[in-house]
Amino acid sequence: MKSKIFIACDSTSVSKVKKIIKDTQTPRLQIGYKFGLEFLNSKNGRKFVSKLKNQITFGDFKFADIPNTCSSAVKAIKDLQLNYCTIHISSGLEALKAAKKVSGKTKIIGVSILTSLDNKALKEIGYNKDVKKLVLHQAKLAQKAKLDAIVCSAQEVKIIRRVFNKEIITPGIRFNSEKGDQKRVLTPKKAFKNGSDWLVIGRPITKGNIKNNVKKLIDHLN
Repeated sequence: MKSKIFIACDSTSVSKVKKIIKDTQTPRLQIGYKFGLEFLNSKNGRKFVSKLKNQITFGDFKFADIPNTCSSAVKAIKDLQLNYCTIHISSGLEALKAAKKVSGKTKIIGVSILTSLDNKALKEIGYNKDVKKLVLHQAKLAQKAKLDAIVCSAQEVKIIRRVFNKEIITPGIRFNSEKGDQKRVLTPKKAFKNGSDWLVIGRPITKGNIKNNVKKLIDHLN
């Protein structure tokens, strides 16, 4: 079975994203493309995604609002024909259910605690639970709402797998100790070993020579 990788297309440039897609084509991996707010809110980004056929697409909108707004937002992106779309689990059970109800063929992914946050950052926001307990609690909510997938750090996959039986997607993937703006990171090999279904990889692939970086990833996984 091929390893499943979402390449994070974090850019406002359509030409840069086209190059990312072109240079990451490989029969060795199952590749999908994640488009975040940076690209989806850019002048030509949404239009580009709407015309992107024959690729696995992931719209990382991270909706977080009242139930009516979340369901309306999911309806508003139907024209993109996305395979996946994200909503913050912290929006609450009713908002999660509302988004799922109108999603059609698009899989709804619940976003747990962002991988850029750690226990210190959570306390600053006002949470009194540590990361692992909070993520486990959110995973139970995602399961209750019958979401199709969940996003979490690869460090928490084993915990989530106890209560969530659908796809688990893990960002915060790094080949080495350079974390950048991420806090809870893991290598690709360890992430898959923990049970991740999909990895989301951005800069370690898209920064520098993309083809060489893809080869490095394949060598690392082998």
